Amino acid sequence: QVQLVESGGGLVQPGGSLRLSCAASGSIRAINAMGWYRQAPEKARDLVATITTGGTINYADSVKGRFTISRDNAKNTVYLQMNSLKPEDTAIYYCKLNQGWANYWGQGTQVTVSS
Repeated sequence: QVQLVESGGGLVQPGGSLRLSCAASGSIRAINAMGWYRQAPEKARDLVATITTGGTINYADSVKGRFTISRDNAKNTVYLQMNSLKPEDTAIYYCKLNQGWANYWGQGTQVTVSS
């Protein structure tokens, strides 16, 4: 089993920044990709950004130019640097890890952008 622990969420004013972290532990063998998804109230969970072990990155159009995903393979940790935050970025942010045929999710961390 794989455990994911997220941190770094909180309340920030519009235009501010936050950095999310997600550390993986447990039965880690060969990670394919890690990433971030978000879910706003009464909406579906959507992709924010993903990064493969080889470094291929994919962003949602809504966050391109503002968010940066990075990964420390040695620490099995993925980060999401979020700049120029907007109220519409408010959501619960979930970390996801893909290993083989399995997907694992973190418990989520709340990000609220409000003045």
